[in-house]
Formats: sequence, C-alpha cells, structure tokens
Amino acid sequence: MTRRDWLRATVLGTMAANLSAESNLQGGEKRMGKFKQDLCWWAFARSGVDPQKLIKEAKAIGYAGFELVPRQWWDPIKEEGLEIVTIGGHGTLTDGLNRRENHARIEEEILRNLELAKQYGIKVLVCFSGNRRGMSDEEGIENTAEGLRRVAKAAEEAGVTLALEVLNSKVDHKDYHADRTWWAVEVCKRVNSPRVRVLYDIYHMQIMEGDIIRTIRENFQWIAHFHTAGNPGRRDLDDDQELNYRGILRALAALGYTGYVGHEFVPKGDVFEAMRKTFELCNV
Repeated sequence: MTRRDWLRATVLGTMAANLSAESNLQGGEKRMGKFKQDLCWWAFARSGVDPQKLIKEAKAIGYAGFELVPRQWWDPIKEEGLEIVTIGGHGTLTDGLNRRENHARIEEEILRNLELAKQYGIKVLVCFSGNRRGMSDEEGIENTAEGLRRVAKAAEEAGVTLALEVLNSKVDHKDYHADRTWWAVEVCKRVNSPRVRVLYDIYHMQIMEGDIIRTIRENFQWIAHFHTAGNPGRRDLDDDQELNYRGILRALAALGYTGYVGHEFVPKGDVFEAMRKTFELCNV
C-alpha cells in the first residue's frame, strides 16, 4: 500500500501542531527535546506489525502521537495518552485546491473534519494543491488561496491549522502542483490567516530543492509542521541516505520550534528498532 492509497482509504473514510514540550528527565525516563516526535501511521503499520503493539511501543520509546491514522485506531491511541497529531483535511491528493470546481466539495470535507479535530484535540488538517494538468503556477496559487480562504475563518474558530503540504513531483507525486516551498508560502501569504500554513516535508523538498536548513530559516514563520524520511528511497534516517537529520533538527530547535516532527519513512528492517533509533537521533 502506498501513501496515496492510505490517504485515500483513511481521509475519505473519516470525513503542526504548535504544542511545547521541554523536559530534561534523568534515570530510565525518556528525555524529550524542544519539539515532539510522532509517527505517520501508514509508514509503520504497512509492515504488518500488531497495531496495539505499535501504539504501546511508540509510547514506551517516547513518541507523542501518530498522524494520518485510520479512524478505528483513534480511540486506542488516545486511551494510551498519545495524540492524533494530523488527519487529512480533504479527499484526493491529485484533485485538490488548485481547481475551483473542487472547492465546494473540499469546503464540506474540511468543515466536517474540523468538527472531528475539535472532538479529538487534533491540531492540524493536511491539505493538498492537487495536480497541475497544465495549469500555470499563478492560477494554481490563486485558486488554492481562494479555496483556503473559504475555510480559514472556521479553522481559526476551531483552533486548528490547515497545513498545505509540499510534495515532490519528480519521484513520488508526478505533476503535483505545490512542489516547491515558495509556491506554498505564497498561498499562505495570500490567504493571510494564522491558521493556514505549510507542512514542510524535508524528504520531498530535498528531492525538489535541497538547501533545507536555509529554506526552513527563511520561511519558518509560514511553516506549521514537519515530516521526515531518508532520501533517496523514503527509508530510515541513517547513514545510507544523504540528509543530516541531526543537523537539520538542531537548526529547527534553535529557531524555537515547539510543534511536532512526524516521521514518514518506511523502515528497512525491524520496525521497533527503527523507531527507537530515530527517536534518539532526533531527540536534540
């Protein structure tokens, strides 16, 4: 199952969070950095591990929650004291906000999911531009901003952030429109709402742009949430991939970020060992 398949199954079925977390615990207790770490459910559950064990192990390691979780696991996750950090704000990734004919449907879906977000304490709804299909950047940006303006006030009232995700159009999501940081930031500027921001996926933007730390620093005020994965291959954050995640996350901590960093890589080996190693690597 791919991420796109998982999103379609979960988002349509259910129709960064800026929470601080600083501690410096001793002994056997887990240390938590300036921001919280979470796991994107689809990437870890796809291995076939028992979902209940996945939840319990994540808590034991020190993770704060999960993202993009199938509806049936929301309550078990909350019962363990973990958070549902993000859910999809609307339906298909390819047919998104860059087309006006999708706006009425997307508005209805986002409003419905805002109610769920309020009920479960979810702070971020992930939103998508959709594919270009020959559309210019200017038209896509304006249409996407127009669509988000329709729901921005409702998001503000709910205290929930609508995060437009940047994805690569080179490898994983061919023809996706919001495939560069400046594009998504320009949308946010035009909407001009504190509850419309960017979901900055480090893996995707390494493929499209590189220059990760400088880009984050220059656009930090417009970013609400972060995702990670090793490049190439969307695998573990280890020495076989090209990103220096410890350096990136130290830079993020230095900026004062206190939200969530969601890990969205597919483990190469043992799922729980990958979870443990990643938590320690990123616990800066």
